Amino acid sequence: MQISYEDKEFTQRYQLMAQTIIPRPIAWIVTENNGVTNIAPFSYFMGLSSEPATMIVSIGHKSDGSEKDTLKNIRQTGKCTICMVDEPLLEKMHFSSKEMESTLSEATHFDIETADTVEGYPPMIKGVPSAFFCDFYQELELKGSKTIPLVVEIKEQYISDAIISDREKITLDYEPVARVGKSYALLGKKIAVPVIK
Repeated sequence: MQISYEDKEFTQRYQLMAQTIIPRPIAWIVTENNGVTNIAPFSYFMGLSSEPATMIVSIGHKSDGSEKDTLKNIRQTGKCTICMVDEPLLEKMHFSSKEMESTLSEATHFDIETADTVEGYPPMIKGVPSAFFCDFYQELELKGSKTIPLVVEIKEQYISDAIISDREKITLDYEPVARVGKSYALLGKKIAVPVIK
């Protein structure tokens, strides 16, 4: 089957991409503004470059067409904390995707514990395997798009001692939650890297 994206609506293109560009890691983003802590997950997310150390996340709009709180907060404060998710936090991460008023905090509403870790940045979520403390770096324009790609620069990273298998080499071993179509998944079986001769 050959599919022309020109013939497909936005929602159809999304479904096709979401089921074939997999797995996609989840950026569980914490932002703060006007004393409110906002927490929301995004699955159009990935590492972009190690020099500068950057990641990219695409953020859509609310159902009424207004900016999502995460987008508005990063634009206004220039800061965010991106947490990776493992299985014990999957349910709370999923619940935090619910659209809420910007004056309400998902941390309070869904009983998501946070910890102030790096001065000047939003808190990280307690119990996550890893978190990145980031500055806004660049906003990209996609003509006609309903999503806004933001590039953020990693300034510091938290890594749980529980997932460090080799402290000298900083080798990590954990199973992050990823998005696969409409479902979530863990990486599962690992395959050794073939040796090039």
